[in-house]
Amino acid sequence: MTLTQSLLIIALLIALSAFFSLAEITLAASRRLRLRQMADEGDPRAEKVLRVQEQPGHYFTVVQIGLNAVAILGGVVGEGSLSPYFAVVFEKWLSPEASASAAFLCSFVIIIAVFLVFADLFPKRLGMSNPERLAVRMVGPMLLLITTFKPLVWFFTRCTDLLFKLLGMPLARDDKITSADILAMTEAGAQAGVLAAREQQVIANVFELDTRLVSSVMTVRDNITWFLHDDPETVLRARIIAEPFSAYPVCDGDIDHVLGYVDAKDMFQRVLSGQPLAFDQGLPLHKALVIPDRLSLTEVLEQFQQAHEDFAIIVNEYSLVVGVITLNDVMSTVMGDLVSTPDEEQIIQRDENSWLIDGVTPIQDVQRALHIDEMPHAEEYETLAGFLMVMLRRVPKRTDNVSWGGYTFEVMDVDSYRIDQVMVTKGSGTAKAPAN
Repeated sequence: MTLTQSLLIIALLIALSAFFSLAEITLAASRRLRLRQMADEGDPRAEKVLRVQEQPGHYFTVVQIGLNAVAILGGVVGEGSLSPYFAVVFEKWLSPEASASAAFLCSFVIIIAVFLVFADLFPKRLGMSNPERLAVRMVGPMLLLITTFKPLVWFFTRCTDLLFKLLGMPLARDDKITSADILAMTEAGAQAGVLAAREQQVIANVFELDTRLVSSVMTVRDNITWFLHDDPETVLRARIIAEPFSAYPVCDGDIDHVLGYVDAKDMFQRVLSGQPLAFDQGLPLHKALVIPDRLSLTEVLEQFQQAHEDFAIIVNEYSLVVGVITLNDVMSTVMGDLVSTPDEEQIIQRDENSWLIDGVTPIQDVQRALHIDEMPHAEEYETLAGFLMVMLRRVPKRTDNVSWGGYTFEVMDVDSYRIDQVMVTKGSGTAKAPAN
């Protein structure tokens, strides 16, 4: 065999090896969501790739047969064609035995280098750049090879399946997409500039709805503005002016005996039309939606949708009112600072190393602002005040402090056992969580 013929065979083997490498990486790297989109747009090849991804055993068996066969042939042809020429050169300085060994080593290194670059690294980098577009082009020839070498493919596939069963490993690919997968994709999109940082944060907030309890965003009992059913018009007007809200609970005697709620829009319409503001003179009283305090925000949204309401009373296991929540409260959790006003800010950064935080701030918001990944006993509380109580194992007093995650949390103001303000400073050591 002449040198030209050998080089042509090597080039052909490199092309075959590159084909199999490209087929392997494009199938593995192809995203099912993108393939499904391509299939829905009318590309039947994408549907074939999706089916292969569900059971990729035969596909990868053909790939490995091809890669190993080509590698063996490449070594045989390359060493046999190049070694004689290198031996002639080395014989000028070395003995025949030494020159033969040196020629074999040079041939081996050159063949390995050429195959590594052109048959492995280059096609795999190419396949990673746009795996779905290339996968749909590779699937046809690969399916033909699977059919052609079916007996051999069946044998090796069965051997591999048997090994998987002996090891107790799943045979099918697990394509379940979790919320963590989606969040990782959105973070990658934000880093690549496809998503704006605020858009990525909104998506992350949506997934938090299922883990955050209603108590983390509700208006707490002490801050509820409510009416008695027999309050005179002057009291109603004064309270609306002092504390304007979209809805007000209406009670009988005390806040734990809620009769319903009155919508501020109904009150304004009656004022504009000159009608009296009194429940015994036609001011409409709506039936209140009552929900338990252990619901997640996702479940609250479902309750709002089923009841066609946007206002709810929250009660605890003893049927005592602990707060109220509106649809806007839930949406504020999703949209974050896109819908909040400066007066509503619960976290104020004073400088690069200190923050002033309201005690009722949800602990997830605190973690996000301070970039803390994990909090101790996180299942036992929902707010910053709850965190301090759990860590101190008592009701905090002014100047009490807790260190965690490189931050010091110092109580600045307490009003009737309610933690109003907490000063957080950066740079402290990490405290150990107290024992239960």
